[in-house]
Amino acid sequence: MAQGHKLILTWRGFLKPARDGNDAFLEDLKLRPELATLAASPVAWAAVAGLGLTALAVKSLFDKGSRKYDGNVGAEYDAWTSEGILEYYWGEHIHLGVYNEAERAAGYRKKNFKQAKYDFVDDMLSFSEVGTFTRMLDVGCGFGGSSRHIAKMFPNASIEGITLSQKQVERGTELAKERNIPNASFQVMDALAMTFPDESFDLVWACESGEHMPDKKKYVEEMIRVLKPGGSLVIACWCQREETPENPITDAERQELQFLYDEWAHPYFISIQEFCRLMQASGKAVDIKSDDWTPQTLPSWRHSIWVGAEDPLPVIVKPMLWYKIARDAVTIEKMHRAFDKGLMQYGLMRCTKAAAAPVAQL
Repeated sequence: MAQGHKLILTWRGFLKPARDGNDAFLEDLKLRPELATLAASPVAWAAVAGLGLTALAVKSLFDKGSRKYDGNVGAEYDAWTSEGILEYYWGEHIHLGVYNEAERAAGYRKKNFKQAKYDFVDDMLSFSEVGTFTRMLDVGCGFGGSSRHIAKMFPNASIEGITLSQKQVERGTELAKERNIPNASFQVMDALAMTFPDESFDLVWACESGEHMPDKKKYVEEMIRVLKPGGSLVIACWCQREETPENPITDAERQELQFLYDEWAHPYFISIQEFCRLMQASGKAVDIKSDDWTPQTLPSWRHSIWVGAEDPLPVIVKPMLWYKIARDAVTIEKMHRAFDKGLMQYGLMRCTKAAAAPVAQL
């Protein structure tokens, strides 16, 4: 082989330049003489090229969403519920948790992952500013974690959850019965075409359901429609940041968002500010408030990966789900990064339905 810049395989299995000079090169070959033959082998170079192409193919595969929204939300949640993996790791609450400043400073992994979700419900209830209520609607209830938790806190209130997933209804009803919570009930219903009469509920609760709604305006309007005058609407939702001429969303960011839309059956996201504008545009909302809960919810993403890494057996015994779970792990990390850099924000929005205008006396 010629002197100078030579490529050989090192003991670590990577390609790197050999040291210049015959003595140094011969010393390398004395340590691993088989490397000289391997480095000169067309098979070795073909293997390296194959590995590179495989890596590019895998990256391309994981850069495109696999569950694009096409009215498939109910079917996707039927599958997630039947598989049991989501409930095993996330518990009864399939939404993010909260970590206060002290918990974040101490290290989020010291907090119980599932307890963080119960804390979220308590904090969201406080944010709603609801007083006493007798009837609550949980829009996009999952298998009813929030509904059952609130039903236990308010045993004299009726808590009703709606979802597009029949499997979630069955599991939520089963868990309510197991825990002897008779004031929580669940049914399949489209949040964009609810069959409830106007002014039916004192509190309308929507925790991480707006992401899946193909018509955000109709989503807000329907929830306000079924709310009683003086009642509270509270929404928790993954939001993309507000786009302005001064702070446009770049082409690269749009690609990131498209993956987040297409992997978990999201038609699109809107900003916190847009949710507030939709409330205002209804003409029936007052005392509109919002907040960005990204700091206290951000740890949930990577915490969820850690709970899976620390207890992998439920995944190991279901090899048919390995690819899907790998995609979910990649998506969770991409979500973390999008929220961490401000492309995404965790929005909390609330309003009160205005009292009905008095009827003019003739």
